[in-house]
Amino acid sequence: MCDSLRLVVSPRVTVRRTKHVAVSEIYPFTCVLITGASSGIGEEFVHLLGEAHISIVVVARRGDRLEALAIKYPNVEVLTADLSTDAGVGLVEHRISDGSKMPIDLVVNNAGFGSSGLVNEIDIDRLSDEIRLNVLALTRISHAAVCAMLTRGRGFLLNVSSVASFQPSPGLAVYAATKAYVTSFTEALHEELRDSGVRVTALCPGLTHTEFQRVSNTSGLESKFPEFAWLHPREVARVGLDAVAKGEALAIPGALYKGLSALSSVMPRGASRRLSGFLAHIRQ
Repeated sequence: MCDSLRLVVSPRVTVRRTKHVAVSEIYPFTCVLITGASSGIGEEFVHLLGEAHISIVVVARRGDRLEALAIKYPNVEVLTADLSTDAGVGLVEHRISDGSKMPIDLVVNNAGFGSSGLVNEIDIDRLSDEIRLNVLALTRISHAAVCAMLTRGRGFLLNVSSVASFQPSPGLAVYAATKAYVTSFTEALHEELRDSGVRVTALCPGLTHTEFQRVSNTSGLESKFPEFAWLHPREVARVGLDAVAKGEALAIPGALYKGLSALSSVMPRGASRRLSGFLAHIRQ
């Protein structure tokens, strides 16, 4: 093993003004790489960090959307890559390990998608791509991030999972299974890297207003679940950044989903499975 060099970096500060008071937020990051940065929760990560004047490497397939973010925030570096391919993941791995550029001290693995419906009715190539992106790409990028950060003795890794990771989800079977992997993998990394200077967190949001519903063919959910059950992507992103900065293993935004996650941990497996099946009928 190489000797590690511990770097001490001053946190960046941003001030968020509400109608009544200015709220200071401190992030201990200097350069952040975000996958899936072109929309939804990923884009909100960009806005929060861009407003904090933190350098950002934005990664997604849709380069035009990334370029628009680079126009808005001069501290944004664009990396157009398709993470469902080895070449795309390789570009990200190379940027993380590139010693000639500004070191990345936070990696946010946000890219992913889901497929709704019965497994036997979904195209197998789509399911394979889903596993490749949600599991394999995330694992490879996490590996590259951890290796680079351990060398410096400091860093942060935030993997975006889902509350769907805590129980089986008929009708979203492969998606929930991939997120179960993400949560388990991230919690294991959190323990492996305890006291190493590298902090690892799994962000597990519930229903969130993003493009996920359109991509996963679950747009009808918005009319089937009340508004209080829905999270705003900006708040989800904020919870994730706060949690990884504090070194928390799990971050679950919203009191509703914290409660449901706690319930799933004590509910008998069979009851949890049947409840998931009942909810699947509601989604149809």
